[in-house]
Amino acid sequence: MFTGIIETLGTVQEIRKNEDNYDITIASSITNELKVDQSVAHNGVCLTVVSISDSKYTVTAIKETIQKTNLSDWSVGDLVNLERAMKLGDRLDGHIVQGHVDQIGTCINIENANGSWYFTFEYNPDLKNLTIEKGSITVNGVSLTVVNSKKNEFSVAIIPYTYENTNFKSIKIGTKINLEFDVIGKYITKLQSNY
Repeated sequence: MFTGIIETLGTVQEIRKNEDNYDITIASSITNELKVDQSVAHNGVCLTVVSISDSKYTVTAIKETIQKTNLSDWSVGDLVNLERAMKLGDRLDGHIVQGHVDQIGTCINIENANGSWYFTFEYNPDLKNLTIEKGSITVNGVSLTVVNSKKNEFSVAIIPYTYENTNFKSIKIGTKINLEFDVIGKYITKLQSNY
């Protein structure tokens, strides 16, 4: 479990195809605190550390993960939002995040709001995910509040701190992002579909 509060950014150093899997090597300021078998969210994707060497570590993504996330768009040099699993007893500053990406979205608009930014994303509504006005959403692992919720799109407001300390500064119109919808919203959708 995660909170959607990004600890640091990592930089993709290498991507190796290993049959249907990707072995991805990341350089990060938290590498020396990691352990093999530890779960780390990478742009909201929970991946297991499989090896560590100096300031770099490697994770493996399986075919299903690659197909359901934006991992296939990653390149060497890309910035990745990183968060280690939360500790029991810590404050839950974001919201409950599982690290299981529901689907990919696409940035369709960026609006400069004099010191902050509004990013608008669209997603395929056929997968029956939904956003709730003022509810929570995870975009590339970042816990955010939904504004202007619609059937297949929503916006989020990004403050300067979030912009500077996550990979939001790399997002452009057309960029594909990972979305994890609020677990409570998913539960409500499931209940509604049963009636």
